[in-house]
Amino acid sequence: MATGLENLWIYKLAEDLEVEVYEVTKKFPKDEIFRSVDQLRRSSASVSDNIAESYHKTTVKEKIRFLSIAKGESEETKRGLLKSARKKFLSEEVAKNIADKYTILLKGTNAYIKFLNLNEIEKKMKNENKQSN
Repeated sequence: MATGLENLWIYKLAEDLEVEVYEVTKKFPKDEIFRSVDQLRRSSASVSDNIAESYHKTTVKEKIRFLSIAKGESEETKRGLLKSARKKFLSEEVAKNIADKYTILLKGTNAYIKFLNLNEIEKKMKNENKQSN
């Protein structure tokens, strides 16, 4: 049974998207291997890597910093895919489909950040209540 990070749906989605980006970039022109292909693969891999790293940080501030990096990499990958479709490296339909999944990932990451912040506020309030009693 999966525990911890494997239960975090944004991490699972980021991993799935990394594989999807890898697969679609296999069909890019050979002269793009060290440009678009490399950049898209690195940015897509960075998303799941940063989510994983954030998961094991001890403070909320550190967690959010890595999640923010993951959001930036998500947007970079999303934009790169859409530009690649304009360059005819992949179909607009495929690019939009993957880009839409990155939008879902971005929204999920924002929600996770809000959750972490609310938990932190709740902990502080409980500590203040304990100290005042």
